[in-house]
Amino acid sequence: MEATPKKVTGWRTPRGALRLALRRSTTRRTTKIALVVGTILSLINQGGVIFGGRATATTWIRVAANYFVPFCVSSFGFLTATKRPSHPGGTVEH
Repeated sequence: MEATPKKVTGWRTPRGALRLALRRSTTRRTTKIALVVGTILSLINQGGVIFGGRATATTWIRVAANYFVPFCVSSFGFLTATKRPSHPGGTVEH
């Protein structure tokens, strides 16, 4: 039996955006994206240093950023796609 997908609700306020961004179903998606993109970026940007045995604390901070940035970008993209107009029946302001 297939699970019924949760309906994605939109948001109108910063609090609503935060609540939606921290929802388990949202973080599951954004984390998967961050893992794939972060791994690729880390291999490209830091792979030689890591596999050459020359990784420092700075290297690992950069690796962490390679995961954090795609997580933020995918979360922002998701929130942008689910923003609702401020006024019912209105348009989204850019």
